[in-house]
Amino acid sequence: MVVTGSSIAEASTTTPASETTERAEPGWIRRWARTDPVRAVAVVLIVAHLVWRAAIATRGSLSNDDFAYIARAAESGLTVDYLLATFAGRTTPAAWLVIWLVSRAAGLVYWPYLVLLLAGQAFLGVTFFRLLRQLCRPGWGLLIPLCVLLFSPLTLEATSWWAAGINILPMQMAMVVALGAQVRYVRTRRPRHLLTLGLSVAVGLLFFEKALLIVPLVFLVTACLFVSGGPFRRVTRTLVRYWPSWLVLMLVSVTYLGFYLSQVGVSQIRSPSAGEVLSFVRQLVGTNIIPGLLGGPWEWVYFGTFSPLAIPDDLLRWLAWAVFLALVVITVRLRPSAIGAWVILAGYVTLVAGMLAATRLDSILAASNGLVPHYVSDVVVVGALCIGVAMLGLVDTADKEPTWRSIWPTAMREPGAAALLTAVALVALALLGLGAAWTGARYGDVWSLRQGRDYLHNAQADLALAPPGTVFFDQPVPDGVLTSFLWPYNMQSRFFSPMEPGPVFVTEAENPSMFDHAGHIRQLRVDGPVTAPGPEPGCGHMLHGGQTVRLPLSDSRFDWPWVVRIGYLSSGESTAVFRLGQATHRFDVGRGLHQIYFELVGAGDSVELTINDPTVTVCVDQITVGNPVPQQ
Repeated sequence: MVVTGSSIAEASTTTPASETTERAEPGWIRRWARTDPVRAVAVVLIVAHLVWRAAIATRGSLSNDDFAYIARAAESGLTVDYLLATFAGRTTPAAWLVIWLVSRAAGLVYWPYLVLLLAGQAFLGVTFFRLLRQLCRPGWGLLIPLCVLLFSPLTLEATSWWAAGINILPMQMAMVVALGAQVRYVRTRRPRHLLTLGLSVAVGLLFFEKALLIVPLVFLVTACLFVSGGPFRRVTRTLVRYWPSWLVLMLVSVTYLGFYLSQVGVSQIRSPSAGEVLSFVRQLVGTNIIPGLLGGPWEWVYFGTFSPLAIPDDLLRWLAWAVFLALVVITVRLRPSAIGAWVILAGYVTLVAGMLAATRLDSILAASNGLVPHYVSDVVVVGALCIGVAMLGLVDTADKEPTWRSIWPTAMREPGAAALLTAVALVALALLGLGAAWTGARYGDVWSLRQGRDYLHNAQADLALAPPGTVFFDQPVPDGVLTSFLWPYNMQSRFFSPMEPGPVFVTEAENPSMFDHAGHIRQLRVDGPVTAPGPEPGCGHMLHGGQTVRLPLSDSRFDWPWVVRIGYLSSGESTAVFRLGQATHRFDVGRGLHQIYFELVGAGDSVELTINDPTVTVCVDQITVGNPVPQQ
């Protein structure tokens, strides 16, 4: 064989076909995206919404109930009593377990709690998109209901406020998993989906008693989307065809209700008037839910440690209602399955409104409870799903459905009119996105106003610089840090209990300190009535020979926990007994010039002081009985 120079050159410049193909193929990410572009964009949206929520949440910190939950976990062991105890009228053992585990590792540091909330939100986004693909017709339209869920401002509290998210997120996840399991069971009749259905509802109930609403929701979805006929026939067919599902859910519900009632019991709830219920429902649906599903409420009102309230502008609220009603009318004309979707949403909102009206209208905040966003976070999941079904239809619908062009009058079917309608729809979607972004930014402004964050930071910084032996009298933290409704966890001794090392609290000291309103350490002084100056020059009131001296106060004191300050000069060491009304306190007297502060619960218009050692003489300049205040 003869090899010529030209053949060698040709061989050297020729690339094998396999190598060319390998170089031409895109990377695995591009191949994955090309395989299913809708899924790829959904993943990008899920990541983007996590970044958006994290940017908003990191503007704030732990807040109000968070401190109470963490303090309760810090003072308790991981016992059955801790897990099953009723707190704020609810029993949520799984939530208390997670709180105990996370607080042991994180203490009062916010970011670990936020990471856990965002992880739950990520799981919710992924499982919800899977549910949409199982239930709705495929296509780019799946991203619309996904965005409704991911970017709804009504669920921002669930990924920023730990005390809300630890209940809400598990319920939302359980809701989506349960619906997915029921959809798969309806289509395959495989028993393993019943196991997933029952377990998801059970787990949701262990985090939040409101998860009981998942049971009627599963029934509504089955009856409205998978069974045909009139209302009565749908109900009976649903009960008969899918009786294993209802048996599983009934067993879970009955077991939980037995457990719940054994722990909490049946409370006596004040029956609200018809006017109160009507006003509440108007707030809940008209001002909170409907604007919230469409990017609202655009503005918030904030009162201290409580949840921000959804207060949309009246014009924007009516525009939201107009858009929502237009969506209902158009989708109902477009496809029959939309009717079932809107029935599901209406039925679930009715259930939520009934539960909240029965449990929240007897509180002092009843007038504004319909405006609290996290009360309807679960409705966002149902609303987004129903919007998807109404717009896209069911994936396995066999009937031929009308097209978008056929729902309009003849004059609106021309190409120009269709283009105009498409442009209007795109502008509407863009405005909804901008509205959600604006609402999220305004929520971030509200969420950044965390007095507890600044209070805790100042206290930690001052404690690091405090001299050894600094001690404190226990007092409530400001209401802006932790509301007094959560007593005794609003006491500083409970509030700081997760901190290591934390402040030392005593009931008697010679030079006690206290935290001021901003969390800075200040010397304690007593503000209140005092005894009159004594008759002995340079001594005041002289006590000797073991006698008891009665000293009138400049004003009487009612029965209350007071702080007493006694300044004295003693010739030796002894013990003394102080009396205010029927209350007494024994303390040690030291030689020389001293002062003593102690706590006492009592009432009266005068005090008595006895020095027990008859050989010791004590001069008392002034006794003050009142409230502790920081020395400026």
